[in-house]
Amino acid sequence: MKISVSGKGGSGKSTLAALLAGEFARKNFNVLVIDSDESNTNLYRLLNIDTMPTPLMEMVGGKQSIQRKIRQVAGFQFLNESITTDKIPDEFIGKKDKINLVVIGKILQSKEGCACPMGSLTKEFLKKLNLRNNEIAITDMEAGIEHFGRGIEEYVDVVIIAVEPSYESINVALKIKELAEQSKARKIFAVINYNRPVNENIKEKIEKMVKGKFGNVFSIPYSEEILNFGIVSEKFSESRDVRESVKGLAVQILREI
Repeated sequence: MKISVSGKGGSGKSTLAALLAGEFARKNFNVLVIDSDESNTNLYRLLNIDTMPTPLMEMVGGKQSIQRKIRQVAGFQFLNESITTDKIPDEFIGKKDKINLVVIGKILQSKEGCACPMGSLTKEFLKKLNLRNNEIAITDMEAGIEHFGRGIEEYVDVVIIAVEPSYESINVALKIKELAEQSKARKIFAVINYNRPVNENIKEKIEKMVKGKFGNVFSIPYSEEILNFGIVSEKFSESRDVRESVKGLAVQILREI
């Protein structure tokens, strides 16, 4: 099963991807996390992996090499074989128990150019990725909706939309839902991520608004431990209520796919 996590910047995509990876690992799946967000450099730490693996962009010749290949009619013929987790060289994959991480690429310097090559590499990687029965892939997408324009979700089974408690985030989520429905994704879930405290009145209004527009809605309760990760703790962990919420989401995904 291939899952993508989308949403507005700051909505908690990376956190949700890490939480889901941990839950599926506890369910005895081997989980491959694909970091396709070119600006966020924190996902490996959320997975409690010691160092970020070398981006796949370097394995295929770097950004300029991909830009040249994009102009070719045939496209990405250099990725002409089926990809399995065990075929990825150690330098390009981070490992922690049953969780593996690959990084597509990161913007490292000014005037580097657009992130299009990274999106194209994500699409080709997901297209060629061959998962075994006990494997699940979770892709942390770039913020916003541009990846839908590249057709990346054509190779995804489940789209999860992270929604923070704001009107802007809900609007972006609705656009993502519309685009996801046009893709080949078999199921779409919305997850309200309470990344800051809200009073019960606001919470009730947000949940009513989101549940009225999405069929499958879950919520992640506010967690001070997660909010302050890296400041008060070097090890990422979730509270019992957060874990129970993510467990419910994982169960529903497995039930419906």
